[in-house]
Amino acid sequence: MEDIFDSSLNLEEIHFKEGFSEGYDQGLVAGKEDAWQVGLKVGFETREELGFYCCYVNVWNSTILVDRTRFSKRVQKMIKQMEELVEKYPVSNPENESVQQLMEGLRLKFRAVSATLDVKLEYIGYHKSTPDSKDIEF
Repeated sequence: MEDIFDSSLNLEEIHFKEGFSEGYDQGLVAGKEDAWQVGLKVGFETREELGFYCCYVNVWNSTILVDRTRFSKRVQKMIKQMEELVEKYPVSNPENESVQQLMEGLRLKFRAVSATLDVKLEYIGYHKSTPDSKDIEF
């Protein structure tokens, strides 16, 4: 024979388990959404920075095609190295362990080329426009 108060003694534990189970399931759904949002943002920012460097490589290579004497051999070599780093960047496999190393190498080469050319170029990042802002800075 079962005591009628047994169910009320375990009531707290039963509600705790039910609450934990529901919270866990909701957390999984919310966590996946949050992870997707973070991945989208980081992917966009990375791709934007990569595009920034790629554009400068293209401009500098176009300048070299027009006038081979415009830049020294040393600068041309650094531009070629930047181009190789951009091409090596694993866009389709962002979990590749070398992405941080490649991006840091690209940043360093960009700074070196900019300094050698004596120009002040800097990647500032994604420009968050405000209603009053009319210009975009890079």
